[in-house]
Parts: sequence; structure tokens; C-alpha cells
Amino acid sequence: MSPDQEAVQEAVARICTGFDDEYWLQRDHDGVFPTDFHQALARDGWLGICMPEEYGGGGLGITEAAIMMQTIAQSGAGMTGASAVHMNIFGLNPVVVFGTEAQKRRMLLPLIEGREKACFAVTEPNAGLDTTQLRTRAERRGDRYVVNGQKIWISTAQVAEKVLLLARTTPVEQVRRRTEGLSLFYTTLDRARVQVREIEKMGRKAVDSNEVFFDDLEVPVEDRIGEEGRGFEYILHGLNPERILIAAEAVGLGFVALERATRYAGERVVFGRPIGQNQAIQHPLAACWMELQAARLMILNAAWRYDQGLSCAAEANSAKYLAAEAGFKACQQAVMTHGGFGYAREYHVERYMREVMIPRIAPVSPQLILCFIAEKVLGLPKSY
Repeated sequence: MSPDQEAVQEAVARICTGFDDEYWLQRDHDGVFPTDFHQALARDGWLGICMPEEYGGGGLGITEAAIMMQTIAQSGAGMTGASAVHMNIFGLNPVVVFGTEAQKRRMLLPLIEGREKACFAVTEPNAGLDTTQLRTRAERRGDRYVVNGQKIWISTAQVAEKVLLLARTTPVEQVRRRTEGLSLFYTTLDRARVQVREIEKMGRKAVDSNEVFFDDLEVPVEDRIGEEGRGFEYILHGLNPERILIAAEAVGLGFVALERATRYAGERVVFGRPIGQNQAIQHPLAACWMELQAARLMILNAAWRYDQGLSCAAEANSAKYLAAEAGFKACQQAVMTHGGFGYAREYHVERYMREVMIPRIAPVSPQLILCFIAEKVLGLPKSY
């Protein structure tokens, strides 16, 4: 890392020291959104780390953002801490790239300053990863659109004031290609017209996931990003950065799990010797370290390519796959190293194990990444 990148890592780590293991254990218990953590990062300007400086951002790249997100997860905050700010880092990239000057000034600064939170509403129950099959409709009526439909697995919708929404403005049977006719909006989440139902889930209790129902939500035309019907094209600009950041969070979670396991292995004495003296304990931990380091290098490679304006889809997808697998293996090994205590909440590794499932599943499954690499890199026939 460059000196500036090391400075990013050190500054974010300093903020994270104010939120210790007990803080995150309590958030996992009570499910309260970590607003004070979110605000601490906002006060020092980190929520806009890769937003343009002219709109209040830091003007840095996805590389620095990935370093920041790994640092947050690795502090012990895990996916709870990372997900609390994740949307701010990449979510409004379509506004940065395709928004008008007025939209950028109106939309970006409140998010960067921490005065507003946003959620990202794309996924639907019957569409899954096939975004072209979205059924949520936005019908133009004069100077506004009226939105009806349902979204699912929408993070932070319980606390968000704004929503980045992808909806169909032209019926699929009326477009030449299924990717056409979808439009992107960034608008107020009007609770009088939007019902949010939380989904109880395995981990990351403090950062909510939800079903969201839109019932005649009125969206002003000035809240549409770019041209009508080109929303699918616009959200593609955020997919590779999202994969890179999720990968960085998985690696950070893997490293903190490995650190806890290594410490425990050095302290736990059984049969008159520390268990870390046994190769059956040493070797899996050593393998985890190597795999995490390799995944981290792929993340930095993908992030560098993105920041240089080079193609990075293969690298970003590979980083997400490798990091999720390495993070999962490290968290699993941390639980096993602790033995029965690994199942106890006070040792934290069981929380890491639950949370590491998020980057393994989302935002794209490992199987689809393998399909992508097989088709786009190796040139094999499309399988789905």
C-alpha cells in the first residue's frame, strides 16, 4: 500500500477502536442499528470516501474504499459494521456517473454527511438474479411516476430516508431487449406509501433486511437518474465495485477470526501443552492465512483495475468468490479451534461464522461466478 493508503487504514482503525467487541456483541443481541458508529465515520468524512470532492466526498478510489471496508470488518465489527455504511460507499455511483449537476448536489451531500441513509431496492421475490424480470412498475403520470410492486432483501430499509429504486417503466413485452424499459430513481422513502417488513435472519441483526411493498408511491420526475428505460445499464456501473467491497469485508472478517483462533490456540492448554503446538491445529490456520492473503491480492488487483478505468469484471467476480470462500473457511476454522467455546457468544467467533455467510451468498452466488468465469474468461458455452 502507498503511504496515503496506509493512512486511510490507520485512521479508520482508530475510529473502530471506540467500538469494541462488547459493543458489537450487544448490537447482535439487541438488534439496534449502530447509529453512533455510522455517525463517527460520517464526522470524519469517511462515508464519501470515493465520492467526488466537489460534492463533499473524499475523491479517493475503490482501492481505498476496499482498504477501509476490510479494516472495519477486521476490527471485530464484521458484516454488521461494514453493512451499516456499505451503501454509502458504492450505492450512489449511478448518480455520480449519470446524474445531473443539480441531482449530485441535492443527493450526495446529505448521504456523505450522514444526515440521510439510503437503501438499494432492486431484488424481487420472483426475479432473483434475473434483474430483467423485475415486476415493480413505475407509471409516468404527468410530472411524476407512480410506483407499485414489491422488493425483498432490502438492507437498512427500517432506518433509511431514501431509496435507490429500479423499476420497470415500459412493459417487458413492449421492449426489443429485456434489459430495456427499466428506470432508476433516487427518491424519498415515503412511509405512508411504503410498507417495510423486517426479515428475521441468521446474523447481522443490527442491520435490517426487509420485504418492501410500494403502494402508489409518487416519485417526482426530477428523482429519475438519467434517461427513462436505461436503468439496467446504469446499475451495472455499481456491480463491480460492490463485489470488490463485499470481498474486502469477507477478507477482513476472515482475518479477525484467524487472529482470535490463533490467540486462543496459543493460550489454551490441553494435555500439558498449548493446542497451537499441534500440527492438526497449526496447519489449517496457516492455510487460512495464505488463502486470505491471496484473496486480498485479487481484491487489490480488481480495485486497481477499476480505478484505472480498465475492465475488471473477471477480477472483481474472482475476488468476491475467493474472498468469500477464504473468509468462510477461516471463520469455520476459528469456531473449531475454540472447540465448545467456539459455540459460545462471548468468544465472538460464532458471530463471525454466522455473518460470513452474507458475502458467500450475496450479491451473487458462487455458482454464478463460476458460470461467468467459464463463459466470459474461458470461452465455454453459456450454461443458463
